[in-house]
Order: sequence, then C-alpha cells, then structure tokens
Amino acid sequence: MPLRLTPTFRDRLSAASRPLAGMWVSSGSPLVAEICAGAGLDWLLIDMEHSPNGLESTLAQLQAVAAYPSTPVVRVPSADPVTIKRVLDLGAQNILVPMVSSAREAEAVVQAAHYPPRGIRGVGSALARSARWNRVDDYLTDAAAHVSVFVQVETARGVEAAAEIAAVEGVDGVFVGPSDLAASMGVLGSQTHPDVVDAVRRTFDAVRAAGKPVGVNAFDPAVAEDYLRAGAAFVLVGADVALLARGSEALGARWSAAGETDRAGY
Repeated sequence: MPLRLTPTFRDRLSAASRPLAGMWVSSGSPLVAEICAGAGLDWLLIDMEHSPNGLESTLAQLQAVAAYPSTPVVRVPSADPVTIKRVLDLGAQNILVPMVSSAREAEAVVQAAHYPPRGIRGVGSALARSARWNRVDDYLTDAAAHVSVFVQVETARGVEAAAEIAAVEGVDGVFVGPSDLAASMGVLGSQTHPDVVDAVRRTFDAVRAAGKPVGVNAFDPAVAEDYLRAGAAFVLVGADVALLARGSEALGARWSAAGETDRAGY
C-alpha cells in the first residue's frame, strides 16, 4: 500500500503566514516527546548534540510524535555524513547540523543529505523507515522533496560567512545559536551581550538577503519577541528539561524544606 510522507519543515515555513515557534526535546524520552508534541507548538527539535539521544531513542521519539501536527527536526551531533545518513534512514525528514562556519562546510552537509548525483547519501531505503520500507512510491526519485536541510551558525567565523552559507543550494534555512556564538566571541554565557545580539542581527540580514528563512534560540520571551521583530521566521522558546527543572524547583520551594517556615503558622 503506497504511503505519503508529511510536509517538510521547509514546506511548513514556506506556507506559514507567521513565524513558527518550537521547543527543544532533550530528555531522550519518547513519552516526554509525545507530551511536547501535543502541546500546540509548531515544531520540535529533537537534539542529538547535547542530549542523551542515540539512534534508537531518536527513532522512538520520531515514532512518538508522528501522530501530532508539530513538525520534528533532528539536530544531529555533527556534520558526519554517516550519522546524517543513518538519521535520515530513521525517517527524520528535517535535520539541523551544528557548527557550520563556511559555505564549504554547508555544501558538505547538503551532499551528505542527498543521493547521487547531488550528494553522497548511501542508498538503503528498502531497509529503512525513511521510505517506509519501500511503501513510499518513487522515494529514491523524490527523496530531495522529502528532506529539508538546516545549518546552524554559532561562531564568529560563521557570522562573517552567513551570506555565503545561506546561498548554498540545498540549504533550506539557517538557525543561529547565541550560546556558542557568545563563547566564540569571548563572552561565554552572555547570549544577550550587545555584541552577540548585533552578530545575530547581522546574520539575520545576510540570510534573509539570500532568500532563506532564519531562526534563533531564545528562551527569554522578551528576547524572542525582539528577534521576531528583526525577522526570525522560526524560534525555539523553551526546552522540555528546562521546563521540568524550573517547575520541579518551584514545587520544591513551595512544598519542601524551603517552605516549612511559612507552613509552620498554619
């Protein structure tokens, strides 16, 4: 029975009449991923770079969120073509590749994500979830339509090369990472340092001038709103583990030792 795949994140951005808001899914738990998928956000970033996610847990999370309208994007741990191939074969239709700082690096990412003659992706669709085990008609012929490729600019060198990176054919969008960018600029931990904000905005301008959508990570609502006004087409505004950490801390402060003094007078 022929099956149809869902629209890519590239397609969703192209069709959107407003910026798309999403959140990090970093716990490694399919259950948590499913909870997040049903929250009403536009997209989810399943992270393999700074989270305990391997191939098996990423697959389980892709399966868990498949029934929901939020579009999953997988951030692979690096630009390694073998990893990219395996994540695509899991059925990830959208990938984000970190630490891309030149057009040459961006081109290598695009090649890793596409079959020959455009790229170097190995052919294993008959064995893989990507083509639903050959249940998607003409998957090999149409594979480029089923995959979107986003790269992450998060170094000072990447900011200077942002226009060339965005101009690479096959790069569907650029995501700016202020945390690593701040570290690269010598102000570790200061994502809202004026120089960092200026670099983010310059990257926005360069990417948008190349005709590509640009996104950014911004957990502070005021910062996120500023970046949206500056032209961000997609944003990440929270993370599953951060929400759990802050929420559980609030419970602890209210109901455990920290609140004993207040409750003593009840």
